[in-house]
Amino acid sequence: MRILLTGRTGQVGAELEQTLPALGEVIATDRSALDLASADQIRRAVREAKPDVIVNAAAYTAVDKAESEPELAMRINGEAPGILAEEAKQLDALLLHFSTDYVFDGTKATPYVERDLPNPLNTYGRSKLAGEGAVVASGCRHLILRTGWVYSMRGQNFLMTILRLARERPALRVVSDQVGSPTAARDLAAGCSQLLRRPLEPGIFHMTAAGTTSWHGFAEAIVRNAQLRTPVTPIGSHEYATVARRPRNSVLNCAKLKAAYGIELPLWSRTLAEMMADGMR
Repeated sequence: MRILLTGRTGQVGAELEQTLPALGEVIATDRSALDLASADQIRRAVREAKPDVIVNAAAYTAVDKAESEPELAMRINGEAPGILAEEAKQLDALLLHFSTDYVFDGTKATPYVERDLPNPLNTYGRSKLAGEGAVVASGCRHLILRTGWVYSMRGQNFLMTILRLARERPALRVVSDQVGSPTAARDLAAGCSQLLRRPLEPGIFHMTAAGTTSWHGFAEAIVRNAQLRTPVTPIGSHEYATVARRPRNSVLNCAKLKAAYGIELPLWSRTLAEMMADGMR
């Protein structure tokens, strides 16, 4: 199997670069080799690689900044996946593409299933939804994996931000009325690698860690696992203004993935504890 991986320097891409070689030859690219803002670069990279599988782990992920850069966010998240999909169809290659919980508005009282109607609240969510639509419309063989609250022990993410702030400040205030499933990039990569070993049917699937919590609960767990004593006070979303609106409910139901392929990611709190224990030795 010949695999073209985009976004090798991102959280998920870096983990995939470690897991995918067990499946075959991996051509891992970063922005310098494959810039998703450039249609010409995308087409050239795919045609040179001639992959059997394209794993698109690159994206525009700056949720607040996207509000002031909607065209760039749409080019990278909305248009580029469609170009990858067109090239994949020409090669009869499979496209595995990542999407987000932010395609939903968060007003549902229970976890979102794949057939629920998307209604993104912000530019980032709209751009990712456009990417989903472009992939499906292309007619290529595809898997779209919606995930959310992704973190790792590297780069810029909620875990690393809370660790830094908990050491710098006497106390933290974190939103408690937004809930989701913190998903480790390493678990997501492992799940994708398992998925690519199976006979696949095109479609959209949800893939997040098991269990749910709020941003406040996530922050408390980070501080506790770091053996810090910084108090974490719960606050409402109205007390923490952001440029982009966030959904209150980001919990995704992953039963379809488990039923179809027998894949279920570990409990978020267990992975977090393991990762932090390993990373802080």
